Amino acid sequence: MVIIPTYNEAENIESIISRVRASVPEAHVLVADDNSPDGTGKIADELAGADDHVHVLHRKGKEGLGAAYLAGFRWGIDRGYGVLVEMDADGSHRPEELPRLLDALPGADLVLGSRWVPGGSVVNWPKSREFLSRGGSLYSRLMLGVPIRDVTGGFRAFRRETLEGLGMDEIASQGYCFQVDLAWRTVKAGFRVVEVPITFVERERGDSKMSRAIVAEALWRVTAWGVGSRVKALAGRR
Repeated sequence: MVIIPTYNEAENIESIISRVRASVPEAHVLVADDNSPDGTGKIADELAGADDHVHVLHRKGKEGLGAAYLAGFRWGIDRGYGVLVEMDADGSHRPEELPRLLDALPGADLVLGSRWVPGGSVVNWPKSREFLSRGGSLYSRLMLGVPIRDVTGGFRAFRRETLEGLGMDEIASQGYCFQVDLAWRTVKAGFRVVEVPITFVERERGDSKMSRAIVAEALWRVTAWGVGSRVKALAGRR
């Protein structure tokens, strides 16, 4: 099941669902809509009415990316899906590359679509955005000891068992930080993580959800986690 969180993605949702269904016809799609004022949820309902592989989870309001994904994970797990995929609604994660992630799952518990491994790339990004993303992944990797090149990336395929082993009820982070949190929990739990190269394409329609608040949250949370884990490690040696 491919989970697509939405908030004001009316211009993109029909196209992205169509591309997912064409790329992996057996996949189901769950649109987790945060009561979008632009009618995204209504469009998703119409698509679901015409395709039994499309489902819609209507949420009360804008509660953040992390909360939407967690709700989507629980929805999928409750209904017996064995693989759950994270994907953006704006086309930045190309559905045509989804088979590459799924092909890597037999040897992994979590597959990350990575911009920063050989073969990965970004399209139409300003240097400032690339610096922020690369820097965020590097800082997270160093602070948390996570051997992942693209820790903040959001194009991911999880095995059901992986998600069930991460303590989802304890997760409160959002945005960039949510992706770092899941990756770190996956590594700490002893699951195998594999990165495959993707081409990340900047959205052409609609507004980006990135903000200074999201970046600030990621910075302080990652710092707190990193310092806390080091303190625990030192205390354990005494």
